[in-house]
Amino acid sequence: MFASLRFVWNATRGQRLTPWHSEYLKWRIETFSGKKADSLGAGDVFRFVWDSRKELFDFLIWTGRLEREAKQRATQNSNGGA
Repeated sequence: MFASLRFVWNATRGQRLTPWHSEYLKWRIETFSGKKADSLGAGDVFRFVWDSRKELFDFLIWTGRLEREAKQRATQNSNGGA
């Protein structure tokens, strides 16, 4: 849960109250869905999030897992482990 909130917080920097204005989010939607970023409005962004909620949730779980593994490796390396 915290990973998803952190992602949204970082991805909407500068447009936190209006995330549909975030060029980063619009670019990510364009690369994922093929919809043109310059034509995306608030309704399009919310519709995309709703329609893709399972894939987005799976992505956030995956990124959270990667973060945990990276932290574990960093801890192991700093403690002299292999």
